[in-house]
Amino acid sequence: MEYVALIIGFLVILAGLWAIMTRKNIIRIIIGFSIFDTGLHIVIVALAYVKGGTAPILDSAVGIDDALNKIVDPVPQALVLTAIVIGLGVTALMLAFAMKMHKEKKTLDIRNFRDMKW
Repeated sequence: MEYVALIIGFLVILAGLWAIMTRKNIIRIIIGFSIFDTGLHIVIVALAYVKGGTAPILDSAVGIDDALNKIVDPVPQALVLTAIVIGLGVTALMLAFAMKMHKEKKTLDIRNFRDMKW
């Protein structure tokens, strides 16, 4: 049962990659990046899961000898929270670029943007 979140995370990553690689609309590609990012967050949290774990506070409920087996590492959750904020900023920046590109070319199809191709 612990692996359900991990499998779902990898499926969400694959769905995001599929959306990034197969779509030609810039907005749909940006949505694919967001889906991919969400899948990565799910995988990181699923990897840090400890069955029967508790908060990293040493008190009467968790002794020093039980600390290695019961305490959940808070670093992955902190990294995911930071990644969510960074992902929101990157998504906003990509959407701003998409708006600028639409203003210049009047389209969101990536096949019409050949300015920087070799």
